[in-house]
Amino acid sequence: MKVIEFLNNAKDPLISFEIIPPDRGRSADVIYRIVEELMVFKPPFIDVTSHAADAKYVEQADGSFSRKITRKRPGTIGLSAAIKYRYKVETVVHLLCTGFTREETEDALVELNYLGIENVMALRGDISDYKKSIQPNRTVNAYAVDLVSQISHMNQGLFLDDELEADRTDFCIGVAAYPEKHDEAPSLDADIRYLKQKVDAGADYIVTQMIFDNRKYFRFVEQCRAAGVQVPIIPGIKLLTSRNHLSSLPRHFNVSFPDDLVRNVLDAKDDAEVKEIGGAFARKQVEELLNARVPCIHFYVMQQAKTVKKLIQGLGI
Repeated sequence: MKVIEFLNNAKDPLISFEIIPPDRGRSADVIYRIVEELMVFKPPFIDVTSHAADAKYVEQADGSFSRKITRKRPGTIGLSAAIKYRYKVETVVHLLCTGFTREETEDALVELNYLGIENVMALRGDISDYKKSIQPNRTVNAYAVDLVSQISHMNQGLFLDDELEADRTDFCIGVAAYPEKHDEAPSLDADIRYLKQKVDAGADYIVTQMIFDNRKYFRFVEQCRAAGVQVPIIPGIKLLTSRNHLSSLPRHFNVSFPDDLVRNVLDAKDDAEVKEIGGAFARKQVEELLNARVPCIHFYVMQQAKTVKKLIQGLGI
């Protein structure tokens, strides 16, 4: 079943989760244990993130450095299929522009279609230190809107090989949005225009970057509606569980924190108190969003299910 069908048919706000594949070479059992903890809430869908190859420099015994190209978290497609059929839950597979050619993307979409996976999240992906060499007969999607267009074309039976007589795919397409503006966008208004281009290209729904101030989400939704973006906009929630989050989350995800939350976390005596503060703050956030009848609340679980599970159980959802 498609995400947009869940959203359109729901009488109450839904709850969904996002997880990341295990590190390269690690067992999938760690992910299965996380999913098992979350399935008690009967989520309609679970997102599985994707990660492109990246470069890192490794120091050798003689003091020299070698450049190593590695894909730290492979296996998104296989893991998504395993979760879907093992736990009878829909999975949303993240697809990236960065690090993948359009030809590789088409192959991935064909594979997903064979596996019966109907939902994908189209993302540009983070710019990494590794620039993949593109062969002359290969092409790339520069932006998420290009990836959305490619998926939409396949939904119309249009593949990269113009002469191919192919069956249509039928993917539901999600895209990302940034209530506090993408760090590369010149303004929030410009960012919303880019978002509308993705919706016009075929995106069915939107999930926001993690937010810690509901007012920014509500204001963003109003601005999107005024700009003609009418698809569901799902708020993303991340529980703050460490002092390090105060610096790491803004650095990696371009988000900000309310002053009172920052003060309380800095005044906490230990990590256990930080978790209590973050959980209490998120609970108020989620309660307000539920009362506002948002279409869904998307929890960025990654590999930290226990704090999210505690929050949802406390709300009695």
